[in-house]
Amino acid sequence: KKCKSMKSKIKVAYQGEKGAYSHLACLEVFPNAETVACKTFEEAFLLAKDNPEYKIIIPIENSLAGRVADIHYLIPRYKLQIHAEHFQKVNHNLLGIKGSKINDIKIVRSHSHAIDQCKKIILENKLNVIVSADTAGSAKFISEKKNKSEAAIASELAAKIYDLEILKRNIEDETGNITRFFIMGKETKHPEMTGKKYITSCIFKLKSIPAALYKALGGFATNGINLSKLESFSVKNTFDQVNFYIDIEGHIESQSVQKALEELGFHTEKLDILGVYEAHSFRFKNK
Repeated sequence: KKCKSMKSKIKVAYQGEKGAYSHLACLEVFPNAETVACKTFEEAFLLAKDNPEYKIIIPIENSLAGRVADIHYLIPRYKLQIHAEHFQKVNHNLLGIKGSKINDIKIVRSHSHAIDQCKKIILENKLNVIVSADTAGSAKFISEKKNKSEAAIASELAAKIYDLEILKRNIEDETGNITRFFIMGKETKHPEMTGKKYITSCIFKLKSIPAALYKALGGFATNGINLSKLESFSVKNTFDQVNFYIDIEGHIESQSVQKALEELGFHTEKLDILGVYEAHSFRFKNK
């Protein structure tokens, strides 16, 4: 039998084709990981649910486009835990096949968010737009089609993987395009509380009574706990009840966070702790 290495490679899955921004995030967080591309977010969640050795890296929100659709529904459904967060800078590039020039381009394809974020170059060059499922998939498509008049908006990594020419770098209309990712897995593990800053993330459903949200959040005010995010989203296909997602600044083992959560618990039908993890350094960049 062959000897196994003392330390097995970390296995990480993401949604999208190779060269997607999620793939880029994987390589930044886990440079030597064994990565697996999944067609859908649900496929990635399923993989981690059935294979505890896998972690997944999932985008949760973007500074320009807002929250990523479906993720808030998939997290409670698959009961994966958030182990860490990662903030990824997104730089869009105009990619063409080798030998093409920007003047050759007539058609550009990419994900709808990337198209929206690069309107200036599209209008300036009077390009026809084709909206695709993802950025890296668009890069793969034009590399296979080999048409000089077609370009894709995607990452530098996608250009490298699919052997494409970068016709123009950093083509986004606004700088500071950041995507927040969750690193998730089946294992429930909370970091030991030290002097570092932490985030505790939860999803809860309120009791359907007047002032329930006001009362539920009161415990955070009285215990001096800051919420860095509070979002509502509908329960299944109804309009009569919503779930709330919150990011709490603090560790679940801290006495003040526990008191605030206890208060929250009085006013909820359901409360799920999604994870406790170290706050990423990006949060303190401008502080």
